[in-house]
Amino acid sequence: MEKQLIMRGKNGYGELEEHLLSHGCKRLMLVCGGSLSGTAAGAFFSALTKRTGIEVVRFGGFSPNPDYDDIAVGVRAFRESGCDAVCGAGGGSAMDTAKCIKLFAEMSDETPYVEQPIVPNSVPLIAVPTTAGSGSEATRFAVIYRGGVKLSVASGSCLPAAVLLDPDALVTLPDRHRCAAMLDALCHAIESLWSVSSTDESRGYSREAIRMIMANMEGYSARDSSCSAAMMEAAHLAGRAINITTTTAAHAMCYKLTTLYGLPHGHAAALCLPEVYRFLCENCATAQLRGVLGEIPLLLGCDGFDTALALLRELPRRLCTDSVPQATDVELGLLADSVNPQRLSNTPVVPDRDAINEMYIHILGRR
Repeated sequence: MEKQLIMRGKNGYGELEEHLLSHGCKRLMLVCGGSLSGTAAGAFFSALTKRTGIEVVRFGGFSPNPDYDDIAVGVRAFRESGCDAVCGAGGGSAMDTAKCIKLFAEMSDETPYVEQPIVPNSVPLIAVPTTAGSGSEATRFAVIYRGGVKLSVASGSCLPAAVLLDPDALVTLPDRHRCAAMLDALCHAIESLWSVSSTDESRGYSREAIRMIMANMEGYSARDSSCSAAMMEAAHLAGRAINITTTTAAHAMCYKLTTLYGLPHGHAAALCLPEVYRFLCENCATAQLRGVLGEIPLLLGCDGFDTALALLRELPRRLCTDSVPQATDVELGLLADSVNPQRLSNTPVVPDRDAINEMYIHILGRR
């Protein structure tokens, strides 16, 4: 992984200012939503021009599932306003949008950007997460949608050169998004642990992230400031893990749940994770995989598979407020057909369509 400049807490804003000035930044595109209002990060960017002369051009025209057409508007705004750096400040959607604006900024307009080869450019990219969950600030990936179809964009040029982790940015985050993001980070860490692409480095990040999430979950949910700081660090570690391994079947299965039922991404992933865990435990064929799966109860603070599975199933029910509908047979078919085979290939035992359908029935039931 390329080295990132990681800045933390209130002191990080001074470092970020120095970083922008050292790169000769004159006009910064700030990709952000309403979550920045009322935070230290929001105050920093509002006062940046007065302090440094760096003009801040705000772009907020993106949706929770970043759309290609919105990103193309952002690219035009970046060029027309003469911006020379991009900062994504917000959740995963803001950061993925900022990543793509940076990637596409110097591409030709004659062909859709996503159909062109990615050529790295020198546009500085900064990430200021305002959620503890997506880990997007630590990854070389972005997820966008074009015509309702999910696309994964991957490039080393997507990895932010500088990251500011400020737990005070979590203060205004609604409970619904706090909990869903936390569960997303837990899914990242667990999936990365069993991924066929895992390494000693990624497993180290995964284990520490799981321990930190479980140790701070209750305090974080109660908005304890020290637990919020720990959760932001844990989500960042989980992001570092998936930057090495990418995600597996639980994430492959969750995307259609989000678009079909409007569930937050982290909630949808957390519904899928226990069923993939159950499937792997019932079908594991190697001692190595059994060893990895055997670590998970210990990391979760459970005494065995059954209690770990029960806990993983219980967490989204307890922490998330969105109701989960029962599925019709038609919806089950849509869900099973939606799963990306490429993401499944990173799973140590690849489920077939019948197994995927069975997992969705466990998740949703049927009506």
